[in-house]
Amino acid sequence: MSDRRGASNKGPSGHGAGKKKAPASARDTALQVLTAVEQEGAYSNLLLNGALQKSGLTPADAGLATELVYGTISRQNTIDYFLEQFVAKGMAKLQPWVRNLLRLSFYQLYYLDRIPPHAAVNEAVNIAKKRGHQGISGMVNGVLRNVLRRKEELQIPKELTSITRIALEHSHPEWLVAKWVQQFGEDTAEEICKANNEPPSVSVRVNTSQVSRDKLIESMKEQGIEAIPSFVSEDGIIVMSGGNMALTSWYKEGLLSIQDESSMLVGEAVDPQTGMSVLDCCAAPGGKTCHIAEKLAGSGTVIANDIHPHKAKLIEDQAKRLGLNNVRTLSGDAVKLAEQYPPESFERILLDAPCSGLGVIRRKPDLKWTKSPSDIEEISAIQSELLDAVCGLLKPGGMLVYSTCTIEKSENTEMVEQFLERHPEFEVSPEMPDSWTELSEAATREPIGLQILPQDYHSDGFYIARLVKRTK
Repeated sequence: MSDRRGASNKGPSGHGAGKKKAPASARDTALQVLTAVEQEGAYSNLLLNGALQKSGLTPADAGLATELVYGTISRQNTIDYFLEQFVAKGMAKLQPWVRNLLRLSFYQLYYLDRIPPHAAVNEAVNIAKKRGHQGISGMVNGVLRNVLRRKEELQIPKELTSITRIALEHSHPEWLVAKWVQQFGEDTAEEICKANNEPPSVSVRVNTSQVSRDKLIESMKEQGIEAIPSFVSEDGIIVMSGGNMALTSWYKEGLLSIQDESSMLVGEAVDPQTGMSVLDCCAAPGGKTCHIAEKLAGSGTVIANDIHPHKAKLIEDQAKRLGLNNVRTLSGDAVKLAEQYPPESFERILLDAPCSGLGVIRRKPDLKWTKSPSDIEEISAIQSELLDAVCGLLKPGGMLVYSTCTIEKSENTEMVEQFLERHPEFEVSPEMPDSWTELSEAATREPIGLQILPQDYHSDGFYIARLVKRTK
């Protein structure tokens, strides 16, 4: 399970450790990240990547640290539920680093069969001795040995309500489980929660302006990498083994981009035709922008806007790496794009809207603990404002593609239905991309658009709707 999180499981360059300082262990590194996530509210993936680059860990230990960080965060409320039985003064009263040391140690003992129990306990005690006093190390030792003795007894009670049981068994907040039960039904809600705790696939998008998918797969196999075509996207490849794709020559030469399969469907939905002018309203870091540009095969123009200048630079860098000369970047509030362009300037508009991100929990498990119902309400208001602001820039007969990486109905189908009520000049596209016919369950789940759930194809939860502006 050391490759639990796919591309994140990589060995760093090894230049971060000081000469005199003893190298950090996988568990030290994981503890550092987990404590910072809790105390600073930072994203686990960003903190982990930075910590791995500085740690000097071997690839195997980097994989273990990655597993411990994501696994511990994914299972946090279940871990805390069980640990409360062993910590006399309660988990909440412990110092953050002690609390997270117990969590990551419990995760090893309860969820990872391949970790020898004595190794997990001894390492935890040694870390406690280095960081704290004898009383803390004794407490850590006692708690973990008690966990080992009673491991077989640790079961979720059967008499719980269904929402509480799902929340504890699959480690999600109850409010989120309740929302999904209401929207999708109990069985589907449980499948969503279960899928969110599985490792994501490693997938790449072929730069079809440079190479065919079949040829790139063949090249990968010649290098000993197990790779298969994506079922979800015609431009996607699933990499079954091969480490971090961003370190390969194919990436450096612009033959591929790292992207989830569901996200690849957005470029296909835009369906850009030769010579078209396309607006990508909220474009960073540029994956969908560049996919659209690749499909234009050097013709037309993609205007890629992002509110943050440093993120707009990321789009430029991606386009340059991929050899795309038909991408222009802007930096500004997408609500104000109508001040820069006259009405009816574009044949295609993509609004990949800011969203709650509840479709990508398996990649960012801390999302489920940091989001709240009010966050969804606030982001929905922004989505609505953006749709109203940019739709006038579309030419009659053109297509507006609205997408999110969430499974929340108020941000997806309901958002589009409300937009269509406000803008009768738009209608749902009567046609669907050819690739959608293979995704029958997701294509028929909602009255409008494609709604992929994380358990459907082992890709991200994603929503895509295609809206056409009526001709006058």
